[in-house]
Amino acid sequence: MKIRLFQKQDANQIALLFHETVREINIHDYSSNQVKAWAPDNIQFKNWAKDCSERFTYVADDEGVIAGFGELELSGHINCFYCHKDYQRMGIGSKIYHAIETKAHELGITRLYVEASITAKPFFLHMEFKIISEQQVERRGETFINYLMEKFLLPG
Repeated sequence: MKIRLFQKQDANQIALLFHETVREINIHDYSSNQVKAWAPDNIQFKNWAKDCSERFTYVADDEGVIAGFGELELSGHINCFYCHKDYQRMGIGSKIYHAIETKAHELGITRLYVEASITAKPFFLHMEFKIISEQQVERRGETFINYLMEKFLLPG
């Protein structure tokens, strides 16, 4: 398993990974209508290439299969962070997260923050993030609970 930066040819796999993971993993914490609003049937592949290119997007590459990805913005915001439905609980998220934290240190970022889903909250707690607040957000007419979480990085 290699952790590397996003390449444009990864975009379709990342879009499918996002869609399938939300539909098959997050369904345990959200309703069917919520996951359909979150990951609609009409995936916009071109948007993924653009968005991933504008951030520090790290992917876990398992010999050509994208097993997970996470995005760091210059503000310290972790935007998307997903592990493939077939690669859950294998330490891949931790590897991606550590690459993100290393990059944050390089950039002088002292605070990371994320809006974590109910599903992702335990992972980020394990990575020593603290819950700032529970939020209700709306997407395509559905209301979701997520958690604003943050972690302050020690100089290093």
